[in-house]
Amino acid sequence: MTNHLETSEMVLNMGPQHPSTHGVLRLILKLDGERVKSIECVIGYLHRGVEKIGENRTYAQFAPYVDRMDYVAAVSNGLGYCLAVEKLIGIEAPPRAQFVRVIFAELNRIASHLLWLGTSALDLGAMTALFYTMREREDVLKIFENYCGARLTTHAFRIGGLQYELHDTFEAELLAFCASFPARLDEYERLLTQNPIWVDRLKGIGILTAADCKAYAVSGPVLRAAGLPWDLRKAQPYSSYDQFDFDIPTGQNADSYDRYLVRIEEMRQSLRIIRQALDRIPSGPILAKVPKVLKPAPGEIYSSIEAPKGELGYYIVSDGSLQPWRLRVRPPSFLNLAALEKMAVGALVADVVAIIGTLDFVLGEVDR
Repeated sequence: MTNHLETSEMVLNMGPQHPSTHGVLRLILKLDGERVKSIECVIGYLHRGVEKIGENRTYAQFAPYVDRMDYVAAVSNGLGYCLAVEKLIGIEAPPRAQFVRVIFAELNRIASHLLWLGTSALDLGAMTALFYTMREREDVLKIFENYCGARLTTHAFRIGGLQYELHDTFEAELLAFCASFPARLDEYERLLTQNPIWVDRLKGIGILTAADCKAYAVSGPVLRAAGLPWDLRKAQPYSSYDQFDFDIPTGQNADSYDRYLVRIEEMRQSLRIIRQALDRIPSGPILAKVPKVLKPAPGEIYSSIEAPKGELGYYIVSDGSLQPWRLRVRPPSFLNLAALEKMAVGALVADVVAIIGTLDFVLGEVDR
């Protein structure tokens, strides 16, 4: 006798043309009804061979290319690369340049988290949050634009320091942003933090424990939401971060809701760092003495920073020529995305959208 109530496993393609995959990502979902049994991530649609390009350019020529990886956090990409090359050739940026780098990196962290918050809320049906977060992100992008003419792929730094001295209106623009932003953050929380729909869609969804984070080499807010206070700005300070007082927010439940709370608090801490740096910017040069032609001695280095999405590292091998013999990028989005299946198996299809949103990856960085 035929059982007409039997259900069979269904294979569903989500993406690569799908707004909630946050880029050109294809997910092959195996479903039992609405429940996810497995997920296969198909990447590579944006692959541009950035690392191989870096091995065929001089050290200075390659610097603008890194802005195009995580295009939401171009400033952080550039900072990480400049610090790596500076470590390779044995120089350090002047104190003034280091403080300005910190200000721009934290502004970029805020801008990245704002885009994450707005788009993640939109994925779950909260359109108002996107309009609000884009309003404040525009203020940050205007500061970038007034500094170097670029808003998205902001090429702010040079190997050895800064590209330009600060513009005349920089301090006034930054003070205005610092004055208005705390109230805006409170506004986001009034919209979302206790919103029953938002809470139901995120609490208990996409759990990734501390042990799982270590196993998958997950970093950034996803790791800290699991209760591990690991932040390279504290653990391995760079670019004068050891001179600033700030806290590392962590979660307790390792779920999507905790990842939301951690990023909200990170924006507050970024603002705290910016205020301290602005009050204490030293005078002096903005660029160290860097040879016009960079030919590092043969050797290898690894240098990493705390980018908005996690640990962004650069591994460079020099053979003594004008170009890197080997250049390798350690992108946080790529490694965080690898944990998606662990987080989503057993969840509903609708939950996959929420999990992807709170992972906060950019496919330009995943594929490179």
